[in-house]
Amino acid sequence: MCPLKLFIFALISVSSLNYCNAIHDEEEEDDVLGLTAFKADIIDTSSHLSSWNQDDTSPCSWNFITCNPATGRVTELSLTGLNLSGKIGRGLEKVQSLQVLNLAHNSFTGSLNPHLLLLNNLESLNLSHNGLSGGIPPFLTNCRRLKFLDLSKNSLSGRVPGEFFLTCSSLRVLSLSGNNLNGPIPNSISQCTSLNHVNLSKNRFSGNPDFATGLWKLTRVRTMDLSHNGLTGRVANGVSNLPYLKELLLQGNHFSGGLPSDLGLCSHLKKLDVSGNQLTGEFPKWVGRLTGLEYLDLSGNGLTGTLPDTIGGSGSLTYISLSGNDITGSIPSSLIHSGKLSVVRLRGNMFNGSIPEGLFELGLKQIDLSRNQLTGSVPPGSSRLFETLESMDLSANGLSGDIPAEMGLFSRLRYLNLSWNSFDTRMPLKLGYFQNLTVLDLRNGAFHGPVPVDICNSASLEILQVDGNSLTGTIPEEIGKCSSLYLLSMSHNDLTGFIPRSMSLLKRLKILKLDANNLIGEIPQSLGELDNLLSVNISYNRLQGRLPDRGIFPGLQESCLEGNLGLCSPFLKGPCKMDVPKPLVLDPFAYPNQNGNHQGETSRSKGSNHHKFLSVSVIIAILAAVLISIAVLVISLLNISARKRIQFVGNAIESCSSSSRSTRSLSIGKLVWFDSKIAPAWVANPETLLHKAAEIGKGVFGNVYKASLGEEGRDLAIKNLVVSNMVQYPEDFDREVRVLAKARHPNLVSVKGYYWTPNLQLLVTDYAPNGSLQCKLHEKSTSSQPLSWARRFKILLGTAKGLAHLHHSFRPPIVHYNLKPSNILLDHDFNPKISDFGLTRIVAKLDKQVMSNRFQSALGYVAPELACQSLRVNEKCDVYGFGILVLEMVTGRRPVEYGDDNVMILEEQVKVMLEDGNVLECVDESMGEYPEDEVLPVLKLALVCTSQIPSSRPSMAEVIQILHVINTPVPHRREAY
Repeated sequence: MCPLKLFIFALISVSSLNYCNAIHDEEEEDDVLGLTAFKADIIDTSSHLSSWNQDDTSPCSWNFITCNPATGRVTELSLTGLNLSGKIGRGLEKVQSLQVLNLAHNSFTGSLNPHLLLLNNLESLNLSHNGLSGGIPPFLTNCRRLKFLDLSKNSLSGRVPGEFFLTCSSLRVLSLSGNNLNGPIPNSISQCTSLNHVNLSKNRFSGNPDFATGLWKLTRVRTMDLSHNGLTGRVANGVSNLPYLKELLLQGNHFSGGLPSDLGLCSHLKKLDVSGNQLTGEFPKWVGRLTGLEYLDLSGNGLTGTLPDTIGGSGSLTYISLSGNDITGSIPSSLIHSGKLSVVRLRGNMFNGSIPEGLFELGLKQIDLSRNQLTGSVPPGSSRLFETLESMDLSANGLSGDIPAEMGLFSRLRYLNLSWNSFDTRMPLKLGYFQNLTVLDLRNGAFHGPVPVDICNSASLEILQVDGNSLTGTIPEEIGKCSSLYLLSMSHNDLTGFIPRSMSLLKRLKILKLDANNLIGEIPQSLGELDNLLSVNISYNRLQGRLPDRGIFPGLQESCLEGNLGLCSPFLKGPCKMDVPKPLVLDPFAYPNQNGNHQGETSRSKGSNHHKFLSVSVIIAILAAVLISIAVLVISLLNISARKRIQFVGNAIESCSSSSRSTRSLSIGKLVWFDSKIAPAWVANPETLLHKAAEIGKGVFGNVYKASLGEEGRDLAIKNLVVSNMVQYPEDFDREVRVLAKARHPNLVSVKGYYWTPNLQLLVTDYAPNGSLQCKLHEKSTSSQPLSWARRFKILLGTAKGLAHLHHSFRPPIVHYNLKPSNILLDHDFNPKISDFGLTRIVAKLDKQVMSNRFQSALGYVAPELACQSLRVNEKCDVYGFGILVLEMVTGRRPVEYGDDNVMILEEQVKVMLEDGNVLECVDESMGEYPEDEVLPVLKLALVCTSQIPSSRPSMAEVIQILHVINTPVPHRREAY
């Protein structure tokens, strides 16, 4: 080659190299610019991205970045779990060599950025566990190399567009779980021919029997999770087209009919869960042919028939749950050949016969055979079972005989329920061996004999229920060792003796039931120190004397105390027997003179004076008795006269349905009206006020009656205050009621007037035609329409406004102190009207301790500072009650609910679910569709209102402002719900 050609070639080579280097530098600069722009929209409170410097020429040294060493281009960006927030903004589209993008487990919000479609080399996209909202872009899978796509655990909504699946031939893994997606599953999903794993669970997908047309064409799929949606119809045939299917999860939908028989052809199937649907027909026999099946859950359906003898025979089964069906016959002995079996749940069927003995020789963790028709005895367990068993429920069967002694060797057992059987034996004597036992339920098990003294050797015991047996003897002092106990129930036995003082050591105790026994003596005063105690029942024993003067005891109602010899309580009628030892009096003259001088004379002299003193005492006693008798006679005559004059009013209220009413004079009473529109006849004649009154409810302060105005066609409500004999002066009563009458507000029940006598006080208010919120939430009939979210929000906002008026328009503020659904009344348009507000002012002369504990009977609604005996009542107590009311409105559940095995505290449950990110699962399903962007912040507001620290709760004025912010301003959005 000539020198000239060599020179030209060299020149071209250098130019090309310089050009490539320039392109390379430019691409690296694109990565820096793109990542810097992306960072600009991120809120990084922990400075995780501090190494990202826009002045760098290459991002390959930055944290959380992976580059291709050959090209220097960014190939992976992984920011998982860094507590980042903000938006996924512009910039990433410049990082063109990006293959892996992982932003999971952060707090990113906003919609999915459509510019992600421009990442042509992207193979893995993980945006799960964030707060992304809005819809899914139609062509998100346009990245033809995309193999992994996870958008789960966000707030994405709307339908999945059919175009979403048109270019997904390379996709291997797809997860849209835990969003709010709705509508049918597009048939275009069949275009994802390489899909191995599909998870569309926990959305609102719906569909008819043909929903699976596209799904059954995914011939390479291994796992398919469609659980917890709204899918309907039959599970269509076509599953046999999925030869590699290992997991099929369809639980929590509305499938009906029977399971398709071709499921039995899925030879690789290891996990099948179709629980919580509406399946019918006989239990499928083909289940016994699935030799590789490890997990089977068909619970919560309507399956009938018997189990095939081959079930479990392959030895692969580890989990079986068939609870809540109508399966009959015996439990197949082939289950004992499943050596790997860990969980057996057959609860709520009609299995009969005995428990297969070999079943208790397996290494089970959980066994639930409750609510069947099993007979015979409990089989002895093997050493293998002792080491593994954590939960056993054999309740509600016909089991009999002794409890195996070796049961006490279950070292890991946490839950044991043998209730509602016919054992006819003593309680297990080796309870002390249950070192990890949390729940022990032996109710109605036909147990007899004494309560074992080692019953509390398990320091972890939280629930102990032995009701309805024939237990005898005393409650052992060792009960005080149950330091973790929060429910103790020993009612309906034959227990005797005293209530042990050691019970005062149970600081976590919330529920105590000792009713229907033969307990004697006084209740230990130290039990009043149990600040967490919410419910006590000691009725129908032989107890007497003073109740503890603290805690919940002074406010216990009659139903919790009745049937004893003489307990002292303001809510009990009858004698009050003070079982207090008499003071010991020593006669100083009964002993010889210790000085020894003039002993006889001194004795006689002092004895003479002593007799003289007794004589004077007798005379004084006789005179006092005469005077007292005269006074009692005079007072009795006056009382008889007064009672005759008010007899009509008392009878009318106590038996409003009676047709025979007294017509005696009511001149002793004082009738006052604040509403000038009421007819003069009503003002002059209280008898008309009570005529044809009908009882419509009961409250803490008294019964409520409905009375009609007759010709005027107007209805009023009359409350007969049960504290009538506590307010002795009409001036006090008049002054306080007039304060209430001035509290005029659209969301407060209007006070119209009152009637006063020394023994009877009536409060007359407006009548609410739609009843109470309590009825709409918890006592609704099957024909009544459930409350929609719009109506519930309206009630919450109106209630907040009513409380704010009481708190901020009066000085001192009017504190309701007893806010709950039964005190929220609803007018024709479902506007809330708060009732019973300020009634604590009327009974202010009552002992504050009694009033405080009277309201503690409203479990779950009362602020914690009241339970701690703080007698300062301020408006923050109402804020707490409002927060509980919000939780009740959103969830449709009561603040405290008692199950067979535990106590559910609504506030605690919602708080846990919020922390776990699944709080919307507790929303009341009966109200239908609802805007999640309103419900979620309303739930958060409720938890702020129920803060344990009163000063941390907002005022009701602030609550109203927050509710207005939460409430969407778009009119048509509100009308949609």
